[in-house]
Amino acid sequence: MSTSEGRPTEDDDEPDIAFPIERGESGVGERAARLCHRIARAVAAAGPSGWDRVDAVFTLTTTTETVRVRYVDEHGRSMRVHPGPEVLAPVREHRRLSAGLGEGPWWRMLFTLTREGAIEVGFDYGDEPFPDDQLFAPEVYAAGLEAYPRTRLPVWLAAYIRHDGRQTRTAQQAAAQARADLAEGARAVATDELPALPLLWGRWAVLAAAFVAIGAPRGPRILPALGFFEGRRRCGATLYTLPGGRAVLSGGVWDAPELDAVYNRGAADPRLYRGAPDWVADPVLNPRAGNGLLTFCYWWESDRWCRGESPGPDAFAAALPEVWSAEAVVDRICRLARNEPTVDQRAALFALTAAAENAAVTRNTLVAALAGYDGIDFDIDGAYYQLVMAGVTEMPVAAPQIAAP
Repeated sequence: MSTSEGRPTEDDDEPDIAFPIERGESGVGERAARLCHRIARAVAAAGPSGWDRVDAVFTLTTTTETVRVRYVDEHGRSMRVHPGPEVLAPVREHRRLSAGLGEGPWWRMLFTLTREGAIEVGFDYGDEPFPDDQLFAPEVYAAGLEAYPRTRLPVWLAAYIRHDGRQTRTAQQAAAQARADLAEGARAVATDELPALPLLWGRWAVLAAAFVAIGAPRGPRILPALGFFEGRRRCGATLYTLPGGRAVLSGGVWDAPELDAVYNRGAADPRLYRGAPDWVADPVLNPRAGNGLLTFCYWWESDRWCRGESPGPDAFAAALPEVWSAEAVVDRICRLARNEPTVDQRAALFALTAAAENAAVTRNTLVAALAGYDGIDFDIDGAYYQLVMAGVTEMPVAAPQIAAP
């Protein structure tokens, strides 16, 4: 997303906001900067008395638009105002002006103005996915592309518009594809590129417990029969466990080159489910399959990992928590705690990880692993519950006594 800063002037012939595109003989950059000043003056004039700062997001296509303008006073109180045509007209003109250059017009203009006159303007061309509450239906973007064709779209947007359910796999489709693969002789590839399921699951559970213990709002988490993770760069994965010692690990790296090839260059889709059994279906697939952004799918059966035409783990390491080894788990927890661990603390973390890999964690094991970190009040109860849900704790020796009614 491009940004620029400046202050509004009363003289439109002296613009001081640089438009983030090449200027050329047509003076498009100067015209665009003058429009920014018009928008700033109109936004300032439309505000309630006493405003100190205004933040605005203009999300436009050829057929649809949403506008959010929020004024904040010096006490932090805010008020949302829907702008009139004096604001929207120059915004629309600005987008039309940007459409004639580069790869098409911007999708979002992000605008900040202070009462002192400082301006910050950003133009979002879709390099990263838009917030869900500022995302239009696929047909809206398709209509915009008919008016302003582009040689290439951001991968996420191309998939959003063009995926057409190509990665979904209903139970009926899974059964039919499994039979077709068997008849065709299409086999999965057995691989040892990932840790064995008991190790991977136990490490995921320990990391989830550590993130919950420290109160981190993001990071790996555990639910019964499900491990999930969403990274900072919109990469992520799910690990579903099924009865009979089976599991499905799937997810995506949103800017994967193979997705770019499929959606922008017409390449054939990788057969992620080639040779997959019929229980590899939508209920145990990462939600990215529903919008065409799945980039890998592995399944665990007969004590081994298998895959179709998924890439190796190096291509999707960012989509998984640090489950590659016990040492990786311990190192991640130490970084999370931001505290240089002692030799004994590292040993206790290794002991916790080994216990989880063998489904033998006790509460005392967890407490010992998180002991001695200065200035950190760990949530032991929440952390231990992650391990309980993962099923990696020791079973109680006897059921608790229940009083008779």
